[in-house]
Amino acid sequence: MRRKTFDGILTAVGAMLTVTLLVAGALLLWGASFSTGEVHNQLAKQDIVFPSAAAFAHAKPGTEITPGMKPYLLQYAGQEVLTGAQAEAYADHFIAVHLSEMPYHGVYSKISTAARANPADTQLASLEQVSFQGTTLRSMLLEAYGFGTFGTIALVASVVSFVLAAVTLILTLLGIWHLRRTPATAVI
Repeated sequence: MRRKTFDGILTAVGAMLTVTLLVAGALLLWGASFSTGEVHNQLAKQDIVFPSAAAFAHAKPGTEITPGMKPYLLQYAGQEVLTGAQAEAYADHFIAVHLSEMPYHGVYSKISTAARANPADTQLASLEQVSFQGTTLRSMLLEAYGFGTFGTIALVASVVSFVLAAVTLILTLLGIWHLRRTPATAVI
């Protein structure tokens, strides 16, 4: 095989790989932007706000703010829940803590079973509704966290794709330069 033919094939493959990586990077960047924007927009509609910094100053077991919440929530004190990371912190370190302090540890299926066994118990029926609402909100916030994580992964993959596209572009340009310098009679 002639060297010029081989170099031409490699250069063409490098050019196609560069274009593919640029398209992949652009699509991943769009996916990251879409995911992040949707998480923000959907959470903004819920108007969920972390407790104020003053509330964390008086953290006590059995109150709205427990000492165990501080390492996870204090950094967001007073802020609106707008990102996946904030949604995860609120769901796992605020709602989950309050659910766990309820009878039956706030597990909806257990409370619901008890409420069906005692249909006249209005307090248990009320507890069932609170557990359902808390569990549902927690689930929705954790879903926002998942989609926020997808957006972050897509952003990282986009950056990697663009960096690899730059590397393959440089290699392709070097291939073109080498192709022009290679004598037509050279063989492999």
